[in-house]
This record gives sequence, structure tokens and C-alpha cells, in this order.
Amino acid sequence: MTGDTPGTQAPSTDAAAALIGALVAGGVRHLVLSPGSRSQALALVAAELERRDAVRLHVRIDERVAGFLALGIGRETGTPAALVCTSGTATANYLPAVLEAHHTGVPLILLTADRPPELRGVGANQATRQPGLYAGFTRWEADLPVPNEVDESGGSDQTSMLRQTAGDALAAARGETGRPAGPVHLNLPYRDPLAGALPRWLAAPVGAEPSDAAPPEPSGALYQGGGGIGGSEGANEPGVDTGLDAVLERGPRTVVIAGADAGAGAEALAHEGGWPLIAEIVSGARFGRHLVHGYRTLLADPRLGGRIERAVVFGHPTLSREVAALLSRDDVTVLALRGPGEALNLNGSTAHVDAVSVAPGATDREWFGAWMRASQEASIDLSPPAPDPDALSSAVPDERLPAIAAELAVLRAPVDRAALVDAVWRATWPHDRLVFGSSRLVRVADTVLGGKKVRVHANRGLAGIDGTIATATGIALASQDAVGGAAAGVTRVLLGDLAMLHDVGALLVPPAEPGPRMQVIVGNDGGGTIFDGLEVAGVAGPEAMDRVLYTPHEVRLEAIASAYGWEYRRAATRSELDQALTAGSATRLVIEVPLAR
Repeated sequence: MTGDTPGTQAPSTDAAAALIGALVAGGVRHLVLSPGSRSQALALVAAELERRDAVRLHVRIDERVAGFLALGIGRETGTPAALVCTSGTATANYLPAVLEAHHTGVPLILLTADRPPELRGVGANQATRQPGLYAGFTRWEADLPVPNEVDESGGSDQTSMLRQTAGDALAAARGETGRPAGPVHLNLPYRDPLAGALPRWLAAPVGAEPSDAAPPEPSGALYQGGGGIGGSEGANEPGVDTGLDAVLERGPRTVVIAGADAGAGAEALAHEGGWPLIAEIVSGARFGRHLVHGYRTLLADPRLGGRIERAVVFGHPTLSREVAALLSRDDVTVLALRGPGEALNLNGSTAHVDAVSVAPGATDREWFGAWMRASQEASIDLSPPAPDPDALSSAVPDERLPAIAAELAVLRAPVDRAALVDAVWRATWPHDRLVFGSSRLVRVADTVLGGKKVRVHANRGLAGIDGTIATATGIALASQDAVGGAAAGVTRVLLGDLAMLHDVGALLVPPAEPGPRMQVIVGNDGGGTIFDGLEVAGVAGPEAMDRVLYTPHEVRLEAIASAYGWEYRRAATRSELDQALTAGSATRLVIEVPLAR
């Protein structure tokens, strides 16, 4: 129903048109919507803007999936997606994604339809206390007044107020109001009638087209925080300085730490300072000549880790106890680059700085050289043994047959976790995207993989397993939209079987929407074997471990993939896995890799 269609206008629809139209005009490129009754005016406006090709609309029946889908879009683009849902439990299902967006500083705008104030707290259907539902985790929130007028011209006080509200919401979500980027909540109460004819003044955005390009990486001699750490969320913590630009003198023995979402600035600083780079696999900084291999072992070595005097931190480190122990020491000066997420202050005296530069002077070659020699010794070569061409072509059976047997053994060898992460890493290139779930595999990857400059994502703000596939879907769709669909690379998400089952609803893609170019690679060991490496494994019996920690299952992933319309391949050997990862025919592919307990 468009503005040219006869019908009765309703205040709810005019208000929805003013608000969403202003968000789109302000740069919102993606709307993620879950159907519902109270939100029908918002939904009709979204559908009309999609018809005009003013936005990309994504419809998901599960609000938790929708929330993480929008989170993935914000992660990839740096621009908030707008979420639309009805009242009641629908709003609560956004909370996990809101928490992750808060802790990692991902921009997000929530538009939650609501009952009017007179229906709150009186037992009305689908009514709860939605204002303040995400309190403490939003950059700004507002419980808007109930629309009470039809706007014939598009210039009423109500329309002007809603357009101003949209601008305020965008500024807060983008981090333009003195607080870091993050989620914003607009609660939208509506009275009957809940939908009417769309106003004639509903317009597509004007001016420059919004860009989905990722924010530029830091360049030059001034290095700034890229995300995930620091910021005004921790500005009032004891012992934390904020609002500083630091010039790093060359004297102290220094390491650069790159956690989740650190970006290439960490590698650039390590290169200029001549310092070792300790980069998590999810940092986006795991490349370059200063990269330290096997950093866990080296940090625990008193000849290296024990001599560190200063650590400069980009992003949000979460993957190793050794890094956490280093950043907790009171004899190490810790400087954390401010980003949009939660502040780092493990030692109680971490300094937060806006930017860093390196003072002139000579590199400490002894310090850097010691790390690089140890790094070379600690590096792991996961390449399969090279074939022996002379033996394979030999006419002597005693030489040729063992060489053939050796080659067959390599091809038929079952895939273990190290081989799995290595195969995925080798198959991924700069035009692709790689998303790690918070499963055992991300720690294996962090331990064994070398350097490579690829775009990596992971929800490490709270390191939960929920929403992994949905987040990756948002990343895939946004990256495809930015480069024109077919030209986009593949988004690969590597996760465990429980993380996959936890987010299986994210596999549902409406047939009317473009599907993601995506591979869901599931390391299936039949349960949560990450608990093997935790303290509980030393105190709990096997029955208790199975019942309340491993949570074993017998789910047939092939049947799940088929039910949701995804192609499926099982890869039990390295050759099968390599073939599946490089298959170009499947747009949506589930690859199951059986792993030993």
C-alpha cells in the first residue's frame, strides 16, 4: 500500500514513515525486521522503502537471529542497521545482541513497537515494561510519545520531532555524542489503528549514497584504537587516564598486543617501533615480520615474557590466560588504545590513550631479535609432507609402492582440529571474510596458525556461542551489498557443533531475499569438548561431565542443512575438506568435519 493507494491514513503509519525515512536519509542502509502486530506500521514503511530500492530489507522470524544479523552488518560496515520488532518477548530476544554490541562498540538502532502507556502494567496482552529494558547497555534511549496526528504535508511538529529523534539516534549509535559507538533504543508506543495508507510525502533518501565501506585503518605515524577496548565506558575507573595522546619512548622493553577487532594499526605500530607483535587470530593484525608465533609459551618464559616492561594494547584480548596475566601485572606499564567497547584495566592502573606515536631513536635489536628467534623456533608447520616425485616415478616397485602408500595415507588421514583450522585459513583470502565462533576451534587456531592479512570477525565482547551464524550472515550480506553481490568473496564461519545448534535458526533465509555467499564449517565432536581443558575436567566424573557439560547429541547435520535449503558436504579427510572449501558452485554450504572427542 503506497501513498498513491486510496485508504485512511493513521498516526502510527505517518510517525513510522517520518522516523524510518529520516534514518534512511541519514545513512541507514539495512533494516532487519521480525513480523508482528504492534509493529505493522513500521513494517509497511520498510517494505515500501525496499520497493523503491532505498534500503536492503532482511526479514527474520526469530528476533534473536535478527539482532545478531544486524550486529554482523554493523560489524562489517561500521554503520548501524535498524532493527524492527513488535512488543512483548520480541524485545527481550534482542538483549544478547545488545550486550555484544555494547561490549564491542558496534553501532545498532533498535525500534521496538509497544503498547501505549495506559496498557502497561494492567495485564494487557503482549505488554511489558519495555522502556529501560536494555538500561546500562545503550548509548541513548527514548520512550517516544504516542503519535496522535495525521500529517498531510510532512511538516507537522510530530514529524519534525521524529526526524530530529532519528538524527539523535544515528549520532549516538555512531559515537558522535561524546560516548563510544554502540546500541541505541527507541521505544515506539502505538494506539489503534496500527496501520494506514502510507503518506504521499514518504521519500527515499536524498544526497550522497550511504557507504558500506569499512572505516579506514589508521595510517601515518599516529596510531589510533580500532575497537573493542577503552573508551568512555571506563573513564571513571580508578587509575585510568583518558583523553591522552602518548608518545612512546623507545627505552622500555615493549610488546604490542592485538586483541579482537584491533585492526592493522597494531601491526603498523609494532613495525615502526621495532617491537614484537602478539596478535590474536581474531585481531585482524596477525601478519607482518614482527608477528610472534607461539606467543603463549614465550609469554610464560621468564627470559622473554618475564622481562616485558611495557605493553601497548589494541582491541580486546580474550583468548589466552597468558596475555591476561601479563596485562594484570603491576610491574608492567599498560597503555590501551581507546576504542568503542568496554575499558581494559586488569592491573588497576592501565592508561587509556586516544592515539600513540613513536619517539625517534634506535630500535632495541637485542630485545626484538630474542623474540624473533624464539618465534621462529615456536612456529608450527602444518603443511602435509611433500610428495617424492622421484620415488613416485621410479620403475623399482620397492621405491614406488611405499611412495604411493605414503601419498594415499596423507589423503586418507582423518582431519584433526589443527588440520581443520589450517585448511580454512589457507582457503581464505583478503576478499573473503572469516568468522570464528566461541568454540574450542578458535583457541586451536590462535595457537597454531601463522600470519595472513585477511578480514576476521568474532563476537569476543562476551565470547558467547549464541548468534554466530546470524552474525556471519549479516557480515556476508553487507560485504556482498558493498561490492555488488557476485563479486564478493566467501564468508566462512568456523564453529563447533554446539555453537551451530545454538543458532540453527539463522540458517533460515527467506526465498525472496538474496542469499549469503557463505560456508558454515562445523567441527563436530558430538558435544562441548572445550571443557576438557578446564578445571572441572580434573574434579568431575564422566557421568557428570556428559550430563551437564559435554551435552552430547546425535543430531544429523545433513538433515538440518537439507531442511533449511543449504547444500551439505561431509569432509572426514584433508583432501575432502580442501575440495569442499574451494567448491565454487554452492552459494550456501554446510561443511561437517567429524572430530575425535
